[in-house]
Amino acid sequence: MLKEFKEFAMRGNVVDMAVGIIIGAAFGTVVKSLVADVIMPPIGLLLGNVDFSNLFVVLKQGTTTGPYPSLAEAQSAGAVTINYGFFINTVISFFIVAIAVFFLIKSINRLKKKEAAPAPEPITKDCPFCFTAIPIKATRCPNCTSALKE
Repeated sequence: MLKEFKEFAMRGNVVDMAVGIIIGAAFGTVVKSLVADVIMPPIGLLLGNVDFSNLFVVLKQGTTTGPYPSLAEAQSAGAVTINYGFFINTVISFFIVAIAVFFLIKSINRLKKKEAAPAPEPITKDCPFCFTAIPIKATRCPNCTSALKE
């Protein structure tokens, strides 16, 4: 059983998939940081000093009643909240990842098109009189015996 698992794990596709998952997780972390630390602060500044990570709605007050100035204080008080600011950050992260994956797939498809073999030269042509396929070097059609122009 261990031998079968080793054979399965060492197949090229499984190893490629594992590498892809690891790189994808690292890329997701980078994108999350890009959104939270680089993109959202200027957007929040343009919208009047809004910190998107602190956008929340209190559904139920905690042990200490609100208003809570930050999400961390609401959660430490035990309040039940909807954290829609984090959702906005996650949606923006998703769109950045989706755009990056789109461009990656587009470039891979472009490379595949370049690798395609050129079309082979034709070895037959159609007789202009009877429209049957004949060898390209033929000077007379074997079917209708018409003389062909070169």
